[in-house]
Amino acid sequence: MTAHHPHVAGGADSAPDDAVVIAGMAVEAPGGIDTPEDFYAALAAGEDLIGPMPRDRGWPVDQLLSLDRVPGWGAVPDAGGFLDGAAEFDPQFFGLSPREATAMDPQQRVALRVAWRAVENAGVNPAALDGREIGVFFGASGMEYGPTVAAVNDYSGHRIAGTALGSVSGRISHALGLTGPAITVDTACASSLTAVHQAAAAIRSGECDWAIAGGVCVMGSPGAFFEFSRNNALAADGRCRSYSAGASGTVWGEGAGAVILESAGAARSAGHRIYGVVAGSRVNHNGSGAPIVVPSADAQRRVIAGALAAAGVDAAQIDLIEGHGTGTLGDPMELDALSAVYGAARADDRPAAVGSVKSNAGHAQAAAGILGLVKVLQCGRNGTIVGTRFADEPTDKIDWDTAGLRLPAATEPWPARDGHRFAAVSSFGVSGTNAHLIVDMPEAPNA
Repeated sequence: MTAHHPHVAGGADSAPDDAVVIAGMAVEAPGGIDTPEDFYAALAAGEDLIGPMPRDRGWPVDQLLSLDRVPGWGAVPDAGGFLDGAAEFDPQFFGLSPREATAMDPQQRVALRVAWRAVENAGVNPAALDGREIGVFFGASGMEYGPTVAAVNDYSGHRIAGTALGSVSGRISHALGLTGPAITVDTACASSLTAVHQAAAAIRSGECDWAIAGGVCVMGSPGAFFEFSRNNALAADGRCRSYSAGASGTVWGEGAGAVILESAGAARSAGHRIYGVVAGSRVNHNGSGAPIVVPSADAQRRVIAGALAAAGVDAAQIDLIEGHGTGTLGDPMELDALSAVYGAARADDRPAAVGSVKSNAGHAQAAAGILGLVKVLQCGRNGTIVGTRFADEPTDKIDWDTAGLRLPAATEPWPARDGHRFAAVSSFGVSGTNAHLIVDMPEAPNA
């Protein structure tokens, strides 16, 4: 359920007490980035965060790079948005034995780290939460880490919890001693945004006092490269050219992020900084008809319109749209949906800016939405809209002159509207699930 609140001027203090706000955040992204500030700086500078495939994961890299020799298979570039610190972990810090930690999917380890930092970012001591009715909602998808469980090895006995997707959220709750709901969400590439949507609903319904929400993607195997090679859907040059005429496919990436959600009243009472208000969100599905992996512009229009209605925000107020933008055939469909809702509402105003962090860091799959949300929050905090790489040659699949959209190539100022900056974030999953979130960022956050 999503509350309907009119949005008025006055900064963070104007949010109703029961509005759900974002009071903390953390991120890990390719390029060795592990703070929201460094993440913003890299995006504002238009940095390329793509690097070569890791050589320390036991992947058959030579085989991957020669898949195009197999009839019907596409080329796999030696490129992706990989986390530098995916293998780094201090098990004793989280009360784990080295053997149990090794048996854990690295997604559990990275999620633990990011969740801890998000709590600290909110000004809360993570070690002082034992017994609190706090929820954890984390997006993640299976990444085939380690050998099969049906084998005898030194890590048998730890593998059930170590490979379970439910343990991504469960590890966080267990480490912090939290007693609220612990739910891992898998809606493919829409997972982390769906998790934020569910966390906000849980707070509004009184199911938990506050929540840690986000997502994680660490590739335990190169399976996604094999799948997209067979589908000829990987970018030939190893760069994700979101909404660009030069787009030739996607680029796989990794990442993790978390936000702290609580009511505005609780945040103000605790003196927490309010980065933004989760004004409204919606999740839907494409339904039947086309193959499950094919996006639906109609379903995307419906989920966008639903999120705006839930937020009580006019489409014309949205100045920044963090789109999905995978560099595939889905981009024109997404732009059509965005134009139909946001563009049509801005016929007499400056076109809405659209972009995607995937142009910098690749497609972080289950973590894609949370990386986009952290980007938007940092843009709001800095009063800027960062550019999207390769935007100098936008796709010709839509008429940009009439679409009511624009594709900024460089960082630009973002003036507030009556004390607010409104943005939207989209994620669409290969499972057919679509998620859309409306964020209201006050011009002068409270400290």
